[in-house]
Formats: sequence, C-alpha cells, structure tokens
Amino acid sequence: MFDIGTFRAKTCDGIGRRSFLRVGATLPWTLGALSANNIAQAAAATRAKSIVFVWLWGAPSHVDTFDPKPDAPMEYRGPFSPIPTRTPGLLVSELLPKLAARSHKYAVVRSHVTSEPGHPDAGTVGLTGFKEKPEPVRPNFGSIIAKHRGHRGSLPPFVSVGRGIPRDVVRKVDGYGGGTLGKTFDPFMVSCSDRGEVEIPALQLLDGLTPNRVSDRRSLLSLVDEVPRQLEAAGIDAWDRTFQRAYGLLTTPAARAAFDLSSEPQKMRDSYGQTTFGQSCLLARRLVEAGVPYIQVNWSEYVESITPNCDFGWDTHIYNFELLQDNHCPIFDRAFSALLDDLDSRGLLKNTLVVAMGEFGRTPRINTRAARDHWPRCYFSLWSGAGIETGRVIGASDKYAEDPVTEGITPLMVGTTLSELAGLDTQARAELRVLDGGSVIHELI
Repeated sequence: MFDIGTFRAKTCDGIGRRSFLRVGATLPWTLGALSANNIAQAAAATRAKSIVFVWLWGAPSHVDTFDPKPDAPMEYRGPFSPIPTRTPGLLVSELLPKLAARSHKYAVVRSHVTSEPGHPDAGTVGLTGFKEKPEPVRPNFGSIIAKHRGHRGSLPPFVSVGRGIPRDVVRKVDGYGGGTLGKTFDPFMVSCSDRGEVEIPALQLLDGLTPNRVSDRRSLLSLVDEVPRQLEAAGIDAWDRTFQRAYGLLTTPAARAAFDLSSEPQKMRDSYGQTTFGQSCLLARRLVEAGVPYIQVNWSEYVESITPNCDFGWDTHIYNFELLQDNHCPIFDRAFSALLDDLDSRGLLKNTLVVAMGEFGRTPRINTRAARDHWPRCYFSLWSGAGIETGRVIGASDKYAEDPVTEGITPLMVGTTLSELAGLDTQARAELRVLDGGSVIHELI
C-alpha cells in the first residue's frame, strides 16, 4: 500500500497559503544539483552507489551482542552465552544466530568512542561527526552525500525511513538533516508499518489528491488555477516548479513503485519479518534498486524500550536482558540478515554500503536494576558491501569491554569513511566545507 495521506487546509478564501508553503518546503532535493561534469567525476570514484545507514537509536549493548566477554565476572558478562561464527575467533551473542552464520558478509568494529553521554547530543555527533555546540549544527552524513550527488531522476537523494525524526522524550536529534548545508538537504521522511504500508507525510497535498485520482498533468494544474491570486503577490514564484517535482514523484511509475511493498512476494516480506524495522529494511532494498544514494533506516523514533515490535529503541535502563531476548535481537537478527542476503543475491551488495550502529554502547557492569545504562567509551558497528573486506574484526576492547585497547574510532571517522566510499575525496569535502579534520577507517577501505 502506498499512502500520501490527506491535508485539509482550506479556509473561507479557498486553499490556504500555508498549505502550499508546506509542500514547497518539504521537497528539499529540488535545489543544489551538481553539474553534469562533477557528477560524472564523482561516479568514477564511487565505490558505494548507495548507502544504507541503519541507525540503532537508543544504543544497543555491545556486551550482549557483538562484543561478548565470556571470561568476565557475571556482573559484566550477563546471562547470554557467546556462539561461534563463520569468522575464526569471532564470537557473538547466542541471540544472533542468523548473523553468526553470515559473519563472512560483514566486518565488526569493536572500538568506537564518542564524546557525548546523552541521546540527543550523542545522536547529533553520531549522525554528523560534530557536537551540537557551537551552532549551527553540521549536516547529516546523508545530507552531505545528497549535496555531492545532486538530484537525478524523480526520487530524492536522501531518504530517512522511520516514524519521525529520532528523539528522546524531551527533544529531537538536531543533526538529523541539512545543518549548515541548509534545509534543502534535509532527508525525505518516509514511514513504514509492520504490514509494509508506506506513508509519506511530506506529500500530504491538497484534499482528494491521491495517485489513484490524479490522471494527468492537466488535472493537477487545474488545482493550481484555483489558488487565490494573492499567492502571486506573496512571491511564490517557484511553486509551479516544486509542484512538478511532487507530481513527478507521485505519478512516475518507477518512483511510485519504489515505495510499493505490496508488489513484493509474500515469502520475501516474511523473510524480513512482519515488524516495522523488518519492513523498513525491505523498503531500503527497494530504494537501493531505484538508485537512491543514501537511505537512513531508523530503528525507531523514540529511544525508550517500553513497547514491543521495535516501536521504541534500545535504551534499556531496565529489562535489558528481557527486551534483547524477546524482542530486539530476534527482530534485528532476522531483518539485517535478510537485507544482506537480499542485496547479495541481487548483485547489489558490491555497490551498496550497509552500516549498522547506535549512538553509544551500554555499561559493561550491570546496574542495580539488572540492566545497563549509557556508555560512550566503547561500542560497535557492522559494515558490509562496497568492497569492504568482510569476515573480520577491527579494533578490540579490554577484558570488560569498558574501553578500546586499540585506536578509538570516532563518529567523524565513520562519516569520513562513508563519504570516501561515496566518492567524496579530501578535496571534495574541503570544497563543501564538511567533515573537516576527519580521517577514514583505513582497516575498512
């Protein structure tokens, strides 16, 4: 199912100016395209034609997933047993049997560090490489790649799949979008239900405007003709151009089809799992096929783990072990394994970079509530595709998983590595004034 929703915004004078301004502001990919020459040069140096960045919002426990410590005391190692993988010497939690069997398809980094201990501030660092202060906030990694690639075709260059901008109870993550590059490069927001129903809030257009009811361009333009003449005096000169972009996304078969999960065989949909996260990963694969350069799959909008079906995140201050065992790890194990298998079987993995990580780790020592708290000093990530040397472990933590014993790998290094694989070399980053001071994770590339 493909749903653009409804947007009732009529006033006594007809269609409100705010309705049109909202649509114009929610199609950020219409500006900033690079020249054809620059695009050709970037493509020649690009190993990752698409990037799927899986954001495990809330921060999963590294000890209970991909960095178990079986020889540590019980108050550190927890109740789960490690199991062997296809990678010699690599152990993972018993909660991840499918990924254990596919360890040859990804590399594990075990030496991440970050500077911030709270969710929104660490989220901004994790998605931009820089702190929230001083303002203005730096751009999301996806916004940088969107700026570099420009808009080609009818689909946006940066799509964020989730129920909304990642946030905790208090506020959203400031680094979710364009930052210093401007709102033009904010992500195109999409949500996906556990039944595979896709909604695109940014395309909540005029009353009654749905793909089924719009038959041709003339029908759309007739709606524009109804707009009060005052809008012309208000200076909305670019409205028609923006409207055409919206029209193209709605009515171009290939663009619309990218968001239609109902066309997938039921067996394929089942392989990802009938969960919000599972179907979101399936949507990410379809967007890769459609040529979208950067797709961020958000585990959830909120960090707290208080309801099932991954509606909430990995912030397991309480019930850490119960949630990981009954909900989070089985969902992640199934969906992420299916994503790797699906991309690989279609020949897409060689040109698609897949990364999974959260904003920090969780306390190696179990807290007084039999769970784990925030831990910015050490955490993990998974990397696959785009020529990454898989089936290996990069970095190491100490015997309790409290700190790296190898070089700490920062979010800025993550963003620099993503950009390098996407075709932004040092000169390109300097020209865009992004990721300054960053270095690549050499063991990966």
